[in-house]
Amino acid sequence: MARINLLPWREELNKQKQREFAFLSGGSVLIAGLVVLFSHLHINGMIENQNQRNDYLQSEIDLLNKRIGRIKELEKMKGDLLARMNVIQELQSSRPESVHLMDEMVRTLPDGVYLNAFNQKGRNLTMKGVAQSNARVSDYMRSIEDSDWFGGPRLDLIKSSVAKRRRIANFTLRGKQKAPTKTDEAG
Repeated sequence: MARINLLPWREELNKQKQREFAFLSGGSVLIAGLVVLFSHLHINGMIENQNQRNDYLQSEIDLLNKRIGRIKELEKMKGDLLARMNVIQELQSSRPESVHLMDEMVRTLPDGVYLNAFNQKGRNLTMKGVAQSNARVSDYMRSIEDSDWFGGPRLDLIKSSVAKRRRIANFTLRGKQKAPTKTDEAG
């Protein structure tokens, strides 16, 4: 029987299969490495693109914040100017009131009553004076109540004393300034 040695052929076939396996394994590793490299480059590109977009948005936000700050400054200036205009308008409208107030003070003052001090704080009035009697102070309070420019008289203090053999009443009276209606001013 003939002997055929098949071992070298099998060894060679195994070596060829090992070379093919090594080649395919190396190729697979190389392809996997390239895929990972391209993926890494692509993701880095996307991150860089997003960072550029974020920087652009941040610069636009900063610009808008500056504009908003300027708008707030302008609104504050507008509010200040409106407040000043309101004060000026109030002063303009109340300018004739002081004349009417003095005129009404003379009209409401009955005979025998004299004022020593007259103070005004806002719409509140304080009158200090001397009267010949308590009844004259009562008359003064009634004339204040009937007045178009004064109102709400309230007696804080009345003190009777004798000066130069006469009996007098020192008083402190409070009231409010009021503005008459348009029909009252016309009449």
